[in-house]
Amino acid sequence: MSRSWLITGCSSGFGRRLASAAAARGDRVLATARNSEAVFDLVAAFPDLVIAAQLDVTKPDTAAAAVAKAKASFGGIDILVNNAGYGLIGAVEEGAPDEYRPMFEVNVFGLIETTRAALPALREKGGTIVNFSSGAGIAGSAGSGFYNATKFAVEGLSEALAEELRPFGIHVIIVEPGPFRTEFLGRSITVAALEMPEYAGTAGQRRHYRDESDGHQPGDPDKAVAVILRAIDATAPPLHLPLGPIAHTTAEHKLASFRRDLDRWKSVAIATDFEADNEA
Repeated sequence: MSRSWLITGCSSGFGRRLASAAAARGDRVLATARNSEAVFDLVAAFPDLVIAAQLDVTKPDTAAAAVAKAKASFGGIDILVNNAGYGLIGAVEEGAPDEYRPMFEVNVFGLIETTRAALPALREKGGTIVNFSSGAGIAGSAGSGFYNATKFAVEGLSEALAEELRPFGIHVIIVEPGPFRTEFLGRSITVAALEMPEYAGTAGQRRHYRDESDGHQPGDPDKAVAVILRAIDATAPPLHLPLGPIAHTTAEHKLASFRRDLDRWKSVAIATDFEADNEA
């Protein structure tokens, strides 16, 4: 049965590919972007299934308008995809507020407001929320601290949402891609203006990543989209969906590191409650 989607950030990358793949299988899609003209070609390719809307996730009124358009056009929303986002490279000390705060507005607060706008429609009959995190939302790394922070926020928010929305029959899927050959490194990455020599051997190495890796990422985004669709269609979809071998390796290393810390410090870390005699 045909389902209805609202997808943010459809001008490029996973958002565009998901919109196209959903329409190709007969689903109805509200494809959104900050400039709706960027998705007119999707409408032309699937005129009976795709409609366009302007949605700047930093402006909650545009999210509310997009949701209203989806309800008026499709009768509701079955799948919300929060895909819009971008990254910032630089050491934490190098980043300036006018560089990292706008990223939080898009990656975190924009996702929150779009989700809040869509929840009443989703609660009417259940559905799925797909929140794009990243391998950077699994483990932090030098030079990506601000981006890590936004994606860690997406992870925590999504885990809470999954518990809150379970009684309504709403599933939450956190997509955590490794490096895939999308336009992300070309148009969705910024670099801190300040470059400090003190971080040349750590965060400074990350500054070369975009130029060295753009167009050479190992991941095939069309294969990733196929996995995302499979997860959405599953009776019991995963909460966490790392995509690609690099993201899986990152997760395995994080779990192993976490386990080592737990095991090494357990005996002293848990001995922190009040003594029973003192409570009497």
